Formats: sequence, structure tokens, C-alpha cells
Amino acid sequence: MKPEEIGRVQTYLRKTFGNNRLTVSPPTKPDAPVEVSIGDEFIAVLHRDEDEGEVSYSLVMTILDIDIEGV
Repeated sequence: MKPEEIGRVQTYLRKTFGNNRLTVSPPTKPDAPVEVSIGDEFIAVLHRDEDEGEVSYSLVMTILDIDIEGV
């Protein structure tokens, strides 16, 4: 993903979730995933898909059972 594309997705996610601390970080290597964080905490991976000229994004968030204990 290009930097301007990452910026647009970050703006959308911040607005959607009402959280300006949410950041979308460019990959550190060409094949590395795009990471989404809130503050210093990694929360999800962002994937870009292009099919027949249409672009979509998938936000994949894994929640561990130990993270929801006592909730």
C-alpha cells in the first residue's frame, strides 16, 4: 500500500471508531503486513485486495481468550 492510501484508510478508521490514537503503519519490509495500533498496542492487520479494478480493505483483528477473561 502506498503512503497516501494508508493515510486515507487511517483517517477513515479514526473517524469510524472515534479514536485519533489509532495508527496504520506502513510495512517495514515489502512483503510485511500493514499493522494497525492504538497507541503502542498492536490491534489488527490491514489487507488490501484488488479484484476486477475494485479495491477493498480487510481489517483482521484476533482476540485471544486470555484478553477477554473477566469481561
